[in-house]
Amino acid sequence: MAGRGPTRQELIRRRRSTGFIGREGEVSAFREALKQLPEEAAQFLFHVRGPAGVGKSTLVRQLEAIAREGRAVTACVDEAVADIVETMEVISYQFAQQGTALKGFDKLVATYRQRRHEADAGMAVAATGMELPVGEVRPPSPSSVIASQLGLAGLGLIPGAGVFTSAVDPNQVAAGADRMKALISTRLRNHGDVELVLSPLDALTPVFLEELSEVARRKPWIVLFFDTYERTGQLLDAWLRDVLVSDRYGGLPSNVLVVMAGQSRLTAACWQDWMDLVTDWPLEAFTEAEARQLLTGKGVTDERVVEVILQLSKCLPVLVSILAEAQPGSVEEIGDPSGTAVERFLKWETDPARRAAALACAFPQELDEDVYRAAVEEDATELFDWLRSMPFVTDRSGHCRYHELVRDAMLRLQRRQSPARWEQLHTRLADAFGQRRGRLEEAAVPSRGWWADEAWRGYRLQETYHRLCADPRTALPAALRELLDAYCHGVTSLRRWIQTLVRSGRDAGSDAVSQWGADLQAAMDGPGGSGAVFTLLVSRAGLDAVGRALAFACRGLDHRTAERYAQALADYSRATELDPHLVRAYFGRGRTYALTNRHDEAITDFDRAIDLDPSHVRSVVSRGASYRLTERYEEALADFDHAIEMAPDYAWAFTNRGVVHRMEERFEEALADFDRAVELREDPWALVNRGLVFNAKRRFEEALPEFARALAVSPDYGWAFINRGTSYWGLGRHNEALADLDRGIELSPDHVWGILQRGRVRACLDQLVGAHADFSRVIELKPAAILALCSRGQVSSLMGLHAAAVDDFSRVMGLRPPDEWTLTARGKAYRLMGRYEEALVDLTRAVAAGPFSAHAHYETAVVLHALGRSERDHHLARVVELLAPGGTGITSDPAGDTGNLVLAHTLSLRWNEADALVAMFLDDSPQRGRVRELVLALRGLLPIIPSAEPNILGLCRTIEERFAMHQ
Repeated sequence: MAGRGPTRQELIRRRRSTGFIGREGEVSAFREALKQLPEEAAQFLFHVRGPAGVGKSTLVRQLEAIAREGRAVTACVDEAVADIVETMEVISYQFAQQGTALKGFDKLVATYRQRRHEADAGMAVAATGMELPVGEVRPPSPSSVIASQLGLAGLGLIPGAGVFTSAVDPNQVAAGADRMKALISTRLRNHGDVELVLSPLDALTPVFLEELSEVARRKPWIVLFFDTYERTGQLLDAWLRDVLVSDRYGGLPSNVLVVMAGQSRLTAACWQDWMDLVTDWPLEAFTEAEARQLLTGKGVTDERVVEVILQLSKCLPVLVSILAEAQPGSVEEIGDPSGTAVERFLKWETDPARRAAALACAFPQELDEDVYRAAVEEDATELFDWLRSMPFVTDRSGHCRYHELVRDAMLRLQRRQSPARWEQLHTRLADAFGQRRGRLEEAAVPSRGWWADEAWRGYRLQETYHRLCADPRTALPAALRELLDAYCHGVTSLRRWIQTLVRSGRDAGSDAVSQWGADLQAAMDGPGGSGAVFTLLVSRAGLDAVGRALAFACRGLDHRTAERYAQALADYSRATELDPHLVRAYFGRGRTYALTNRHDEAITDFDRAIDLDPSHVRSVVSRGASYRLTERYEEALADFDHAIEMAPDYAWAFTNRGVVHRMEERFEEALADFDRAVELREDPWALVNRGLVFNAKRRFEEALPEFARALAVSPDYGWAFINRGTSYWGLGRHNEALADLDRGIELSPDHVWGILQRGRVRACLDQLVGAHADFSRVIELKPAAILALCSRGQVSSLMGLHAAAVDDFSRVMGLRPPDEWTLTARGKAYRLMGRYEEALVDLTRAVAAGPFSAHAHYETAVVLHALGRSERDHHLARVVELLAPGGTGITSDPAGDTGNLVLAHTLSLRWNEADALVAMFLDDSPQRGRVRELVLALRGLLPIIPSAEPNILGLCRTIEERFAMHQ
């Protein structure tokens, strides 16, 4: 049996390949590249560049055909992709069409889409500035600042944001990124899903490359083409560079070739270190010889006709091809050479239906068969395949686009020739997209509204474009108002709507729309970002009162997200004046008040929002959070209960309610709520609060895994580090505690509780200078922080700063009624200053307030001894009695109790007992700070009983030497 001959399709490809005009050097070099051994390949990265119309896309299609002839697997990506994830999906889809599916990648990307959908609610919350509760919000972490600078965080280049992104302030992005990260983390059930949604490139790209490697083992070459790179380069540059030259995502098979084609040079910032790997192919217009060759191939040989075409086209390949298609036989058939190439094309086409279809299909920005049928008249409905074959039409899987140069020319021609038809056809297309949108709306409204539906948004965007083109004056106010709805969906949608204004203004020749588009684009790209857009709309768009109110509310959200709270409050207030029924304005202002600790005002606004919309569950929970933060726990619980009744899967409500239960020490109920919150989503805030319950019950070992889980979900969660540090401290693991507290404070530099805890740990480790600095910082942030004042007073005393200690303890007594502890501490400070009478007044009051306090009795005995008063013996006997086994003065601090006994027996000059108690003290494994405190207390007795100096110094040496031996 004879071998299989070539198919008709193969013969057609060969014929077209041999008939390809020009670019011989590039075609030859590409063929040679395919002949290389992959491991010896010197050329694997090609960049085709040149101005519009020089034939870059035509060359790409030719190179793709050559690659497939050589049994390579190919894929071609153009500006239709919206992000990097979609880029990989397009490549995978095209591979599947060639029988080499990337099944593992396809499965993972389907999971990503599902998890992304589940997290959208969390992202929407982040986009509307829904922060974690006041007091538990951390500032931007270094990692998120770095990420924003790389264009991988915030709302700029997160997958799905599209190619029309611009630079934003990294620090501003980072602040929102951390909040968004925390919120998205609460929407998903495990760490892997969180990382998949938050860092899809890191999760998907390695799998994509592994699957690519599997294909590469079965095929001689894989060739990836990236056409229209001038549009997609901003999106793909860093990722493509990393895939090609770094190990960030894993290895790239050696038999992969990459061809990029775009108008501009590769960006130096991204590619400058790798230019030696790039084979640069700059394309210019055809030479006259190449243009003549093409015309000859099309049967155009009359010299006068050729001269006119060369003059008209300026040898730009796309125009040479267009003019050659009609095969004019004489100059007379070409007509007036001053006309445009498009006019000549239309004149040559004798079929009226084809003429009309070619013109009409320039109107849509992109064509599929349905849009084609909406654009053309009835007699041309079957010509879609003919149109797709035209040289100025790029066809990708049934979606067609005109070459930009040709489309612009056709639109200008028709706008001038027939304004009535221009308006009629754009209106017809707008109605067609509106009908498509309407068919979607026949289904149930999605839970997040129609703006969250990608297909719906696409139809709405095209409808807006065509209405602006049809009647710019009438459509412009509605389009400007629509920008506010677009922003409510997200900043990416806002950018796309602005781009539509720019494009429609240019295509319709409308100065008003063009000016608005340019001004809005400049505002969006400027330092003010979206806030500047709303300023522009408020001042110039002629919005009605309701529209202006929404614009102020949107700008308020922008200010609130950037923590410009005063401006946010002003804008929200203006919104409520213009539209007293705008729920989002009251809710937004309430959130801003809450973030600035003005909870009474926040509650008033949440009340109003709930009155207007009783189902607005976010207002109910936010009001409950303000009640909680002002310790109005009963009202807070009522709100959280109601919110859970309305939304049984609202995890944030469960966590808030659990916090109230925890604050009221109803620990079992708290744990039940936190368990439910974590069941609904791996919420780091709920996990940390569950750990806090265990800390409060001194079950520190059980608390540690909760904090670890929280940090696995949110690695830069400062509050989790701080509370885990507290657990380590409770377990006596002070060095680990200090490390966690340092990290938590690095992430949250003004976290009062964290700084206070670190000061206490430092004091235990005898790091008195650092402890004093921490307590001082807490007092600077919160002047009425009683625990910090007490702690600083103690440390000041240990540092010999007794007057400063007296000042701190006096401040505490001004903030709350004097108690035994504070009176004893100040009395001791007075005693160490030699002010015995003042010390005795405080200590007498301390003993009266705390008759079972061994320390108060001891300090009283010291002062009485210094004053030579016989009552000393009574108080010393009381110390021994209170601290005897089973005594009523025993505390939870064994080392402290034993230390007091050492001091009492030292003052009584009972050296054997004192020495035995020193051994007991050291057996309790005291921290360095406790040892220092006892040694200083012993040395403090030298002025009181100078005759005992040798014995006291001997005890001090014993303590220090034995302690050193155990370290």
